[in-house]
Amino acid sequence: MTTEAAMKRQVWLLFFCQALMHTTIVGQAVMGALIGHSLAENKALATLPIAIQMTATMAASIPAGIVFARLGRRAGFTLGALAAFCGSLTFAYGVWAGDFLIYTLGAIPAGLGFGIGQHYRFAASEVAAPSYRAKAIGLVMTGGVLSAGLGPELVKATTQLFLPHLFLGTYLAMALLPLACLGLLGFTRLPPPPPRNAGGAPIGEIITRPAFVTAAAAGMVAFGSMNLLMTSTPLEMMLCGFQVGASATVIQVHALSMYAPGFVTGRLISRFGVRRIIVAGVLLNVLCIAIGVTGRSYGHFLLALGLLGLGWNFMFVGATTLLGTAHAPEERVRAQAANDLLVFGTVACTAFLSGAVHDQAGWNALNLAILPPLLGVLGLLLWQRLRAPRATPAVAAG
Repeated sequence: MTTEAAMKRQVWLLFFCQALMHTTIVGQAVMGALIGHSLAENKALATLPIAIQMTATMAASIPAGIVFARLGRRAGFTLGALAAFCGSLTFAYGVWAGDFLIYTLGAIPAGLGFGIGQHYRFAASEVAAPSYRAKAIGLVMTGGVLSAGLGPELVKATTQLFLPHLFLGTYLAMALLPLACLGLLGFTRLPPPPPRNAGGAPIGEIITRPAFVTAAAAGMVAFGSMNLLMTSTPLEMMLCGFQVGASATVIQVHALSMYAPGFVTGRLISRFGVRRIIVAGVLLNVLCIAIGVTGRSYGHFLLALGLLGLGWNFMFVGATTLLGTAHAPEERVRAQAANDLLVFGTVACTAFLSGAVHDQAGWNALNLAILPPLLGVLGLLLWQRLRAPRATPAVAAG
């Protein structure tokens, strides 16, 4: 096997690992708010489990960075798969017991597993040659295409397996997915941990670089906007009279639109530049808002969530690619951990806010809330472009 073929094989293995880990979060997007709404006495807490899961995802960034730096990618990804396994089992027990507190506690290990799993895209950039790096990041993130198909279908097929305990069978089935991921990791060659004293700038200097600020902000707004709307979509559709199957299909289309473009996003970035792709993502999100506030038919939900997913893809793949220019190779673990702490901290906040804003202010207010941050990203892109010539050669090459 040639060196190039071996490299691409590793990227494809990471693709399937990403798919398995993301299937759990796609399934949770379909079920989480509905289960929370049925178990919580205070319906404003319906999205609390998802919010705690995203908080745990944020909290995973620092310990994940430590494990990756000291023990390597394999140890970190193994820890993440085991955490996701425990999370699914705890969710299942909470559903079986009809206990909102137990169900909510399952969000902690589930979020830790998902947070660690987010680093598969960084591992792809590390195993790929520089000329293939943007494509590798985009390809691994398209693992979500499989999760977009598998997650909602898994929910549909297993929801009523253990009546009267709706969704119990789904969580038991989801517990098998991280175990399959562990099997794939056994065939994957991952980069060793960096040297303990690899050098590089302190984290305070890294996070003030224009490229880092812009990349982190674009990632925060991409994921935060997507999560704010996606989390409450099944609730809004239920209030509009749609059944679980309809909202599952909308989430499925949304997830497909998030990940399927990854097959070409890397090529688009190589051809048009990373800033233009992020701008395109911003404009797609603005169009999503326009459709979301004009109606609540099935077609409105389907088209708006599809545009939301596509906008997320362009913004987030672009942000991940831009982040690679913000640090030297020896600084990568610190920069990646800091970036994901910020991104998933934002996701956690939007998950907490989604249910409350939806309950108190309504669907239109929820949509309009993401417009100012999107405009802020456009301003940062202009600022970063003006400051880019001042970047150091080491950083620019990173």
